[in-house]
Amino acid sequence: MAIDSHLTSFIREHVRSVWALELLLLMRGDPERRWTEAELVSELRASTTLVAGILSQFQASGLVAPDGDGFRYLPASPVLEALCIRLEAAYRKRPVTVINLIAKPAHPLQSLADAFKFKGGDS
Repeated sequence: MAIDSHLTSFIREHVRSVWALELLLLMRGDPERRWTEAELVSELRASTTLVAGILSQFQASGLVAPDGDGFRYLPASPVLEALCIRLEAAYRKRPVTVINLIAKPAHPLQSLADAFKFKGGDS
């Protein structure tokens, strides 16, 4: 299975970490289930902060929706659903390729530029 430019763009824009990938695939595996943050933290053995951030990002991206005191996998469009299906298939067949896409910057010069960014207050 080749990973085309549409799927690559989707991964780089919406799936910014392997944690996010695992959370998305977990929720997608049971789309009728309402997941609380605590259940996702427990299932993924992740931190509350990490899971909350991913859920917030996925909600903004239209991949999950609030449902009572939790969230459900609910893509906002058929295109997003199709991309998630393709992502899951690609991850099953070529996990290292998918992980490398997540970890590697979109542009090689971006990582160099990021290395020179300084965080902190005024100097």
